[in-house]
Amino acid sequence: MKAAVTGATGHIGANLVRHLMQMGIEVRVLVHRDRRGIEGLGLDHVEGSVLDKASLSRLFEGVDVAYHLAALISITGDPDGQVRRTNVNGAENAARAALEAGVGRFVHVSSVHAYDLSRGGAPIDESSVPSGSDRPAYDYSKALGQARVKAVIADGLDGVLVNPVGVVGPGDFRPSRMGHFFLDLAHRRLPALVEGGFTWVDVRDVVTAMVAASERGSTGQNYLLGGPRLTTQQLADVAQQVIGVVPPRLVTPLWMARLGAPLMEWSARATRKEPLYTREALDALETNPQVDDSLARAELGHVARPMEETVRDTYAWFAARDQLPKELRLGELQ
Repeated sequence: MKAAVTGATGHIGANLVRHLMQMGIEVRVLVHRDRRGIEGLGLDHVEGSVLDKASLSRLFEGVDVAYHLAALISITGDPDGQVRRTNVNGAENAARAALEAGVGRFVHVSSVHAYDLSRGGAPIDESSVPSGSDRPAYDYSKALGQARVKAVIADGLDGVLVNPVGVVGPGDFRPSRMGHFFLDLAHRRLPALVEGGFTWVDVRDVVTAMVAASERGSTGQNYLLGGPRLTTQQLADVAQQVIGVVPPRLVTPLWMARLGAPLMEWSARATRKEPLYTREALDALETNPQVDDSLARAELGHVARPMEETVRDTYAWFAARDQLPKELRLGELQ
């Protein structure tokens, strides 16, 4: 069995590659620039990008299953069009190259953001309304990207799609935005928390469901991969239970954070640093979606572990990489 992976250096990708290797599967990855997450693994690799069709053809040659994870996550819109090019054109390029290469099964990793989270009432499920042009640029790009993939499936690709909620957990090499959140809590760099929350899932549970989707998912079907809904304050409380760090006492109301978001975005552009929060990030926290993942549980055996286990393992992973303050209760994480 041979598998190809795009986006292998990201949070989900780094965990997926290691999981596949533990299963005894030969893995080939697409490498663009950043090699964090796969260094030292000795993987077969192809230099290129999802915007380079020739490199995708080389990547998928002779493989049995392809996992397409490469995407740009953005909370600052799409000022240069790169988000749309990567998440829409790149997704279509990968699906089309997999079809032309005769790949046996194609797994496209989309996102819960591909659905319009601003609609209240019923929980989000696989039949929910997709994000439109009135939604944040990232959300709209994920909706368009999965629509492009489904068009290739209609042309004969044996593909399946998964839509994780907010992903957290160990193996976060870059780290991700949520990885920064946990590190900032540990180092007491957060002046305040922001009201609101989201639905979260452990990266390892996402990987398990992705492999199950490759084995028994229905062609053309989306699968939402859900987990517990927690506010940022509840996540910080779990962190306190795990490592003893006291979270910020101040919790900023969303309306107040929205007033300050434009200034933070301007400051971030001036300093070339990612802002603490933006209007798009606040939009996600405000929606705090309820997600119906019963289809993934029934057909893929998806199970979301308790967030306490996820946070503990995340901090244990950071501790092993000497990324946490020494005075914290790190011995209890072993």
